[in-house]
Amino acid sequence: MKSIALHTLASFADGIFSARGDIHVTRVITDSRKVSPGDVFVALKGDKFDAHDFLPQVIAAGASAVLVEKGRGIAADACAMIEVDDTLVGLQNMARGYRAWHQPLIIGLTGSNGKTSTKDLTAIIMASKFRTRATLGNLNNHIGVPLTLLSLDEEDECGVVEMGMNHAGEIKQLVDIALPDAAIVTNVGMAHIEHLGSRDAIGWEKGTLPANVHGEGVVVLNANDPYTDLIARHCQATVFRAGTNVGDVRAFDLRSNAEGTAFKLDFAGEVVQAFLPIMGDHMVGNAALAACMGWAHGIAPADIAEALSGAKLTGGRMETKAVNGIHFIDDSYNANPDSMKAGLTAIAALQISGRKVAVLGRMGELGLHAVEGHCEVGKHAAAMSLDAVFTVGAEAALISDAAKAAGLSESRNFTSQEACAAHLKTILQPGDAVLLKGSRSAGMEKVLTYFQNS
Repeated sequence: MKSIALHTLASFADGIFSARGDIHVTRVITDSRKVSPGDVFVALKGDKFDAHDFLPQVIAAGASAVLVEKGRGIAADACAMIEVDDTLVGLQNMARGYRAWHQPLIIGLTGSNGKTSTKDLTAIIMASKFRTRATLGNLNNHIGVPLTLLSLDEEDECGVVEMGMNHAGEIKQLVDIALPDAAIVTNVGMAHIEHLGSRDAIGWEKGTLPANVHGEGVVVLNANDPYTDLIARHCQATVFRAGTNVGDVRAFDLRSNAEGTAFKLDFAGEVVQAFLPIMGDHMVGNAALAACMGWAHGIAPADIAEALSGAKLTGGRMETKAVNGIHFIDDSYNANPDSMKAGLTAIAALQISGRKVAVLGRMGELGLHAVEGHCEVGKHAAAMSLDAVFTVGAEAALISDAAKAAGLSESRNFTSQEACAAHLKTILQPGDAVLLKGSRSAGMEKVLTYFQNS
């Protein structure tokens, strides 16, 4: 972060400030194990922890200040202190104030699928014109968003801030902290339907972000998504649409292989050739959204195409790994029915000499839709004419059972990642391709680990 007077941060946090002398700080942190001199440590409380317990260690590590609950502080001469009623609220207020004080261009990003990938691609493109910082990994919640904003450095001109949610009202909370100048909504799907109840409710929640971008701002929506027109009607900012084959910015003429996808990008009549070194037509759709945001902020189409050609995503997202001539496509970070079907479609489209195999785990947060969602994925796998579908875990068996019922003969379930890897070892040959996908709780990346180490 920019060097800032501690009393200014304290005013943002709406806290009681006590310190000796004029102190400037350069980082806000919540991990007591990583504190160093110049840091402000925020003592958060959770269901299973209370960071106030680690204040002695934090002070010993040289923290410049601590943000604590009123009445739970430390000796006056030990360290500068900001006291607030609630340290989480204090952190969020501090981030909101710092964002307004710093005044960078903030691009907020949400959606049911592809948030982190689109965030990565947007940051890569924006960096061709602006000094850009983006959310690390998927730190996209009520703690991660404030920390992302507070990480913006002196020279940073643009922040790309991913915003996730599980329950109604969470996006609005993040919007009120980040105060975005621009927004991207990747799509409205079935993720988190367990908590929101319907796709319409998810669409309303996702639409909160673009609806709160100010009138001078920019909103980019998915031209292929059925909820886009509804969301656009609630926006005061200028709205662009981007997608595959349609949109103000459209990707078309897609040609995929194991190295990525070549395609053309049409920017309202100006067409450039592009290449994305990441598999999957759905990833090209994400690239179109990112490209549109860059174009709306004055980045030339040729520069956008050049930026995409060197793109790398956060790990576990359509990451190709060659093992003994076998192409493993690691998309194991998370999953829902829409992203599962996109991954299956991507491997089915591969131009390879060998077999195409899907290794899938359970999908979480589907609630009453869990059986339907898993069966839907199994039917889609069969429709893609894959050579085999293997699943891991009891719930994921719904996928392999549905695939077999739909006509895919080589479809079976394994009780563990290790057992599945052992079977793959006996059947895979050089030239084959394997998709690994499931919700984070399924740990499908372990299949590759066991395969490599066996």
